[in-house]
Amino acid sequence: MKIYTHNDCLHHSVPDGHPECSARLAVVLEHLRNTGFTDDHPLVSAPAISSDCVSQAHGAGHIAYLNSQNPGQAPLALDADTWLGVRSLAAAEYAAGAVWQGVQDVVEGDERRVFCAVRPPGHHAEKDTAMGFCLLNSVAIAAINALSLDGIERVAILDFDVHHGNGTVDICRSYPEILVCSSFQHPYYPHRLHDVLQSNIVNTPLPAGTRGDDFLRAFDADWWPAITRHKPDIILVSAGFDAHRDDPLAQFEWVNLDYRHITEQILAVANQFARGRVVSVLEGGYNLDVLPGSVMAHLEALTAS
Repeated sequence: MKIYTHNDCLHHSVPDGHPECSARLAVVLEHLRNTGFTDDHPLVSAPAISSDCVSQAHGAGHIAYLNSQNPGQAPLALDADTWLGVRSLAAAEYAAGAVWQGVQDVVEGDERRVFCAVRPPGHHAEKDTAMGFCLLNSVAIAAINALSLDGIERVAILDFDVHHGNGTVDICRSYPEILVCSSFQHPYYPHRLHDVLQSNIVNTPLPAGTRGDDFLRAFDADWWPAITRHKPDIILVSAGFDAHRDDPLAQFEWVNLDYRHITEQILAVANQFARGRVVSVLEGGYNLDVLPGSVMAHLEALTAS
């Protein structure tokens, strides 16, 4: 398995005290190095996404707006949650480039699994709106562009972040070739697009206090039948780790072992329908003490079979 990252992702700046800080990525990378995981699964510098690829998912106005902003020494607020620093847009372009390169790697057969250790996250970024810490929607960009590759007719996006992947739903709902399955605490942020009713959108709202085994039952009830009908050629994962019971931004009750079991379920459907091809990208997860262990549980499962 290959792990894509980029140094600029560490330099996407946010105000002091903001939960989506560079330390999130730094502690994950440090843990992977210290445990020796990167000895067998090396870190690879991600390429930047091309503007042509971005424009397949985001509107011209959104791209022009981001390019027109001029943050100074301090990051610039795009909304109450989302900030833009001098290197932030480059970080988002490398994050999206990591996912798109990972898709190309698994389609070409160089890898079966890829993990993208990047930031800022992307799944809240809608077609024309940056929000929820997110500037560009890396997974949606990769999914739409994947449809241009030989042998890729259908894509599935599985999003187990504790917050609804509203941006991914917004961008991909007009593409019947892309199945989007998103689980999330409800009612909760972002309070939008959780009620979209379309055959390629599977919204799975879950109450505060949801445990990992509750999610696995919802996976079997909601996601597995939809994936079976869709028969994706590749699976993209928005891997949010903020459902952990110690995360400060939500009220789920997952533990590290749950991330292993969830990943095993994803691999089961990937092996059945998608030749085992999975590209996963870091989304949420804001407790610096538990995030590395949650990510490791996910990666150990990804590399186990």
